[in-house]
Amino acid sequence: MKIVVTGGAGFIGCNLVRALADAPRVSEIVVVDDLSTGSLDNLLDLPARLFTGTVLDPDLLDEAVSGAASVVHLGALGSVPRSIDDPLRSHHANATGTLSVLEVVRRHRVPHVVVASSSSVYGANPVLPRREDLRPMPVSPYAVSKLATEAYALAYASCYGIDVLPFRFFNVYGPRQAANHAYAAVVPRFVSAALAGRPLQVHGDGTQTRDFTYVGSVTDVIVDAVLRRVCASDVVNLAFGARISLLELIAELEEVLDRRLEVVHGPPRAGDVRHSDADNGVLRALFPDVTPVPRAQALRETVRWYEAHAEQFA
Repeated sequence: MKIVVTGGAGFIGCNLVRALADAPRVSEIVVVDDLSTGSLDNLLDLPARLFTGTVLDPDLLDEAVSGAASVVHLGALGSVPRSIDDPLRSHHANATGTLSVLEVVRRHRVPHVVVASSSSVYGANPVLPRREDLRPMPVSPYAVSKLATEAYALAYASCYGIDVLPFRFFNVYGPRQAANHAYAAVVPRFVSAALAGRPLQVHGDGTQTRDFTYVGSVTDVIVDAVLRRVCASDVVNLAFGARISLLELIAELEEVLDRRLEVVHGPPRAGDVRHSDADNGVLRALFPDVTPVPRAQALRETVRWYEAHAEQFA
């Protein structure tokens, strides 16, 4: 079976390509990526055909998607702060980009699509844990663009009979996640700073919580979804209810590194959600055999990868 991964040169995408390469029945992997945030280095030695370009290019998508059994749409412009700086760019990449992918899926009668949304769509809704049936209350342009992503996918399922599976990701981290740019996520920022001997910058008091999810656990679920053609009539949280505060995360990193870390606090960031915690009942029903990687092991593997690639983040 042929699988197409948009955003396959990015962090989650390249880890997914690695997992797909080892999966039974996957005979061809195609990556579509404009390399705006992804990297060719992420695809070195992987058996994937790369189409370099934007998902807004219908001709490129037509060539890439033809004959696919499933499309995993991960291509997006991430980061809440980036969307606040340039909301129109985030909308075009995330909302319009998803619509473009769904259109090529419709043209080529691809039977199955997985799309990536975000826990940020819950936004200001105070209810914890986050259940999929809660009212979305996005507080950033990024969150709005991701709400549009999942809404378009569900609408195409209803109108055109496509099997879709919209996942809401929760703070995914792990090897190959970029750490050396202004919009880097918190785990790579913390790990790279710690290894370089720099203070860890915390926005706010550090008691804000996140449901950190290891990338290997995420890709295990997606591979299973592709192989079994799992679909859903609504969005699905892809996280495992492992909420901790940023201060607790720092304490766990200190255990992994066996030393104290210096922490510097700054003002909270606009658009940031205070707390995040996933209800994973729907996920467990769809994927009863999934076993997430324990956080202690996941942090060790993440730190080990950054130690081996420290020159990239100096």
